[in-house]
Amino acid sequence: MNSLSPSSYAAELNFEYKSKDKKLRTVAIQRNDVISFLQGLPDNSIDVLVTDPAYSGMNNKLKLGKGRIVGKYSEKGADQAKWFSEFEDTEENYNLFLSECKRVLNKETGHIYLMFDSFSLLTLGALVREYFDVKNLLVWDKVNIGMGHYFRRRHELILFATNGNTRKVSSRSLHDIWDVKRIHNSKYPTQKPVEVFERMLEASSMPGFTVCDPFLGSGSAALAAIKYDCNFIGCDISEQSFNLCNERIQEFIDNNIDILEKSSKK
Repeated sequence: MNSLSPSSYAAELNFEYKSKDKKLRTVAIQRNDVISFLQGLPDNSIDVLVTDPAYSGMNNKLKLGKGRIVGKYSEKGADQAKWFSEFEDTEENYNLFLSECKRVLNKETGHIYLMFDSFSLLTLGALVREYFDVKNLLVWDKVNIGMGHYFRRRHELILFATNGNTRKVSSRSLHDIWDVKRIHNSKYPTQKPVEVFERMLEASSMPGFTVCDPFLGSGSAALAAIKYDCNFIGCDISEQSFNLCNERIQEFIDNNIDILEKSSKK
């Protein structure tokens, strides 16, 4: 079931599903600005925050060759654009973002996974230490080679940290290089495989935890949360993202079908 109601920005959708132990869990998504969304969440309300911010730095600064990475950058944010509105990742904005993440992340259980491209890691990564206890820099090996101006990219980086607590990950046998194939010909730009978020939740979630992704994108984190019997809340400023996630989450809950990754099952 889902319900639609107006919010300060545009819309909110709420879903319910039964976990493996037959308990009722909730999934909520908003169309909203990331800061407004986080400011609307209660203190200490999130157990695990997993997200891939729509960093602007690489596209704004790296102007080699064709310069832009996906689609027609001049059309970003338009209804039919292949690209999307980005988070202007100035130091001021990123500090505000991190301070809100720290406030909503539970002090006893809170784990956070922040994805970075190489440009944003060098410009913003050090700021994370001012808010969280950084534990690891994880490497997502995409297996298949991608684009690049000099050396072609085959990986992305994920910073893992805790919110001042000593809660461990689920197993000491987990390693820091994740070989998960990238998605080709995706329906949403920079769509991440559900398995990448599953790796995060395998390490950091427990049934009934609340997982948050404030840069929802294609909704892959929401599906991973459902697979791990968690509650989920997320947002994205893009109408395209909001509508796609509505369809994707509903179909997954109702029919155990992932409309964007056919091999993904509950």
